[in-house]
Amino acid sequence: MKAVVVDPTALARLALKEVAEPVPNPAEALVRVAAISLNLGEVRRAQTVEAGWQPGWDLAGTVEQAAVNGSGPGAGTRVVGFVPEKAWGELVAVPTNSLAQLPANVSFAQAATLPVAGLTALYALERGGFLLGRKVLVTGASGGVGIFACQLAHLSGAYVVAGVRQADKAASCKEAGADEVVVGEDLSMAKPFGRYDLILESVGGNSLGTALSLLAPGGVCVSFGASAGGEVTFDVRSFFPTGGASLYGFILFNEVGAKPASQGLDRLARLISDGRLQPLIDLEAPLSQIGEVAQKLLDRQITGKAVLHLN
Repeated sequence: MKAVVVDPTALARLALKEVAEPVPNPAEALVRVAAISLNLGEVRRAQTVEAGWQPGWDLAGTVEQAAVNGSGPGAGTRVVGFVPEKAWGELVAVPTNSLAQLPANVSFAQAATLPVAGLTALYALERGGFLLGRKVLVTGASGGVGIFACQLAHLSGAYVVAGVRQADKAASCKEAGADEVVVGEDLSMAKPFGRYDLILESVGGNSLGTALSLLAPGGVCVSFGASAGGEVTFDVRSFFPTGGASLYGFILFNEVGAKPASQGLDRLARLISDGRLQPLIDLEAPLSQIGEVAQKLLDRQITGKAVLHLN
């Protein structure tokens, strides 16, 4: 079958090549993939790993072979799935606790945006508890996670402030439900809107340091990325006197151990079906253009999500 593999000679080190078909274990379904989406994390990893590695976390398609242990959806079911690698291929073996059936009115392209970006936004927001009437700050808000986070926080009744680096990204955040958008590298511009009960922070560096000073008493800053840098300096005198404020390290692969991806994906797909959640798909292309699209993502030329089709 054809799948995306790391090729040091290709654009963005990603190319479409022939590989062996996967052999599912008893608790895995074999899915014929119709669409995938890209995330910055897997594309960045592809820049450093050895040749031949097969990346990919997000997929949507149709179950070709049900799990032999009887779990999960049956053959012919339209599904969305999440795997730790090898999602970007024609056939993927997916654990049934990482698969969710799609409502008829949810497209494969819409579904493919959900696994990493949607689940990260959903599970990170849950760290803030009951959000009705509370203040939520989302950094890196024009990315895949950020757009979903703005929508989901708005649906929860929160007052949402979005942080973006470029002014041309502000409109997308407003459309996603942000009450306010602050533009620029300095996150302290979000301070006039008050202290925050929950901050979703994916920028790192100075942004994370500033975010810790913006928490309300008992507030939580969920850190799940470091696009601007991994080293952080912050004034501890503006953090611990807040009282009860905390920093939570978030990685999706750990979170799904307690809350299976199948459950979150089902919730997100139903929100799309009901018209309450709308993925922002900035770019769609065939899988053969994996290198070009991955490079656009690395160059920060994509707002929301990029989706590639296999048929």
